[in-house]
Amino acid sequence: MKSLLQRAACVLALVLVAACSETSDTADKLPPAAQQAAAAGKPGFVNKVWEVSLSTGVAPGMLYVFLSDGTLVMTSRDSQASLGAWTYQDGALTMVEDGQEYPVDILSLSNEEFRIRSKHPGGSVEIAMVPAKSAPLAP
Repeated sequence: MKSLLQRAACVLALVLVAACSETSDTADKLPPAAQQAAAAGKPGFVNKVWEVSLSTGVAPGMLYVFLSDGTLVMTSRDSQASLGAWTYQDGALTMVEDGQEYPVDILSLSNEEFRIRSKHPGGSVEIAMVPAKSAPLAP
């Protein structure tokens, strides 16, 4: 349990640092759905901790954080955090995991859900994510 809390604290710290250092060109990196959400005063998928609720290839409970500097943080209760990258250029979202680039379709984006389809060489992986639940800190 202590290890999970340490990982969650690390991810939260990364999100806070990135949010404080966000630059004005960040909006140019966001997909149109996220830009519309930001313009409407609603949060997009960036600098939020997302928890996998359902997937065709990722374990439920896995956490994803798309930091505004292009860093992708992935972790779960049973694994160490790993770092990747993400970009949004010319209308295309790309995730980079272990040095491998994967084109990604954004299927839906709201305050309650972020659904994507990652195109891997062996086939597509769909991931439905919800905002991560805050766990109470143990004394």
